[in-house]
Amino acid sequence: MMLETTNPEELRTRLHTLQIEHRDLDDVIARLAEAPPSDELLMRRLKKRKLLIKDRISLIERMLEPDEPA
Repeated sequence: MMLETTNPEELRTRLHTLQIEHRDLDDVIARLAEAPPSDELLMRRLKKRKLLIKDRISLIERMLEPDEPA
């Protein structure tokens, strides 16, 4: 996944947006799981989207705070 920018402020804004979306998806998934019968296809899609967002969050965090050389 490529990001359109390397500007730290834009990355922080995108990171914050993704974190909110990730948290919202977590809430939706939890509510769907509590109220069976749930739509299994929808649940799988939401979980897949949540994992994709988590990967993007990790990528942006690494871009903002690269590892120190040994």
